[in-house]
Amino acid sequence: MRRVLGSVRARATLAATLVVAVALVAAGAAVLLSLRSNLIDQTDAQADSAARQVASELAADIPYTKVEMPDADDDRPVQIVEKGGRLVAVSEDLEQVTGTGVEAVRPQGGSGTGGSGAGEDGDDDQDEDDHDPAVGEISEGVPKGSGSATVDGDTEDYRFVAVEATTPEDVTYTVYAGAPLHAEESAVDTALTTMLIGLPILLLTVSGVTYLVTRRALRPVEGIRGEMDAITHSEDLSRRVPVPDTHDEVARLARTTNETLAALETSVERQRRFVADASHELRSPIASLRTQLEVGVAHPELLDVEGAVEDTVRLQRLAADLLLLARLDAGERPTDARFDLAAFVCEEASQRSGDRTAVTVDAEPVQVTGSRGQLARVLGNLLDNAQRHTRSSVTVTVRREGGQAVLAVADDGKGVPAAERERVFERFVRLDEARARDDGGAGLGLAIARDVAVRHGGSLTVHEAPTGGARFELRLPLGEADAARAP
Repeated sequence: MRRVLGSVRARATLAATLVVAVALVAAGAAVLLSLRSNLIDQTDAQADSAARQVASELAADIPYTKVEMPDADDDRPVQIVEKGGRLVAVSEDLEQVTGTGVEAVRPQGGSGTGGSGAGEDGDDDQDEDDHDPAVGEISEGVPKGSGSATVDGDTEDYRFVAVEATTPEDVTYTVYAGAPLHAEESAVDTALTTMLIGLPILLLTVSGVTYLVTRRALRPVEGIRGEMDAITHSEDLSRRVPVPDTHDEVARLARTTNETLAALETSVERQRRFVADASHELRSPIASLRTQLEVGVAHPELLDVEGAVEDTVRLQRLAADLLLLARLDAGERPTDARFDLAAFVCEEASQRSGDRTAVTVDAEPVQVTGSRGQLARVLGNLLDNAQRHTRSSVTVTVRREGGQAVLAVADDGKGVPAAERERVFERFVRLDEARARDDGGAGLGLAIARDVAVRHGGSLTVHEAPTGGARFELRLPLGEADAARAP
């Protein structure tokens, strides 16, 4: 059961069915109540009409013995009661009645006339033109509620209404009349039966349509899930999930999933290439160092201590570069230290005593925010690169340009061809493959420099220097104070 309800289709179908069921039950109950109320009102109107018909004759001074009562076929029982509660007349074939407050069905003894009773004695056969007939009053009908009556052996439920009639002689009678409820009960039963039959059919229809629509809408999702499962088991990141030919959320999900797979494939491929290149770069100095140590063990007098130290230093630098790249790839954020970039450049340049070419610094004060250690690594890598390629001079400039601080390192070497100006920032890339590894480094310096620049919200690009060599530009956001003064 839990597995079935774990399906989105099942949950959506169940939810839609429950909502429709609640709505239909509520609507059906309201319809039944409204239908019953309307039919009862109609029945009360019929009973009121019958009572008024009899009451109007009484008010016209017609004796109750001569009032025209409904017959058995009319199916409307009538009682005429005097003010004291004495039953004086009933409709034909009324055998039993409840709900009027007067359960008697046989007239009780008394005067037996209404008004003057002239109608019974036959003394009122005067010409009607001799006087104007007097007319009494009829009150509004008062519903007495539901009851039952037996007419000519048939017992049914009725609605009763009471109407008071006052004769011209100020004699008051109460007329009770009833109307059968069998039409109301039949209509309500028919409506209820129709609802009980139609409700399950409608719910089944809603469930089926909801399930089919949901299934059709989620079919692409199942395709995406199946392809992702296949990718997971095959570890083939070159595969992509199918994108449905729609413009809905599922299509956007598929496109986003493919973008994620593409980024993951690029990252994994980059990591594989990084590991392979790192292994290749580490192999040479380790093999060289091992060879020198093995020779030193066998022939101490032949040990090249200076070469062993150089290989160890190279290994140390390469390990430091790999560690920094790993931290940058992990998303390490630079520390927020605010300092003067010009003073920082002058300080770092003054500590480079082993350079074969002097470094010229032309800097104006400008405040930046970032990691001094990482930016020192960037400046060192740029200067190392310039020292390897320059002929006679290396120049470092610092200036403010718009909302950025620009640090430029230029040399007068051969420069970087325009087609290779992005490739030089890739890891383990050397444009001059013939250059010795000891002179050219591992090819990680510029890659580290660009990664650090990006982590600081800036950029690192290479252009042609005025002297014909390469000019590397590091752009960083200004510090808060300088940014506020920048145009």
